[in-house]
Amino acid sequence: MRILFLPAESGLDVSGAAAELRDLALVLIAGEGCVETTASDEPSFGGTELASVEVVTTSGPGVRIRVDSEHSVLLIEGDRPGLTALADEVRSIAEMADGGHQHIEYFPGHDYLAAGSLAMVVNSPHGGMPIR
Repeated sequence: MRILFLPAESGLDVSGAAAELRDLALVLIAGEGCVETTASDEPSFGGTELASVEVVTTSGPGVRIRVDSEHSVLLIEGDRPGLTALADEVRSIAEMADGGHQHIEYFPGHDYLAAGSLAMVVNSPHGGMPIR
């Protein structure tokens, strides 16, 4: 799995094989754990590749997505219902049969994201755009 932090856009770009995205979903459901990422030869488009994802259960409310730049870590912290909702979204992306992506970003009244969360685009294992 590759995670790019794009500070200019205050967001993240996540891509990986279906198994890697399912592993991330499992850690989110567990509410704690770490998933290592892999370095890529692909261009970073001005972003920074992150080394891992750490998931921590908190009292909430909701889920907060942020980056620890000093340690190159994506931190996902939140309550169990929110982490489970995010896991469901990641798992559904892993199971996509075609290319595509999903934007996960906070807006007032969001079902599970907390204010201040970074925006995140999670790409299908088949690529970010539908295959025609």
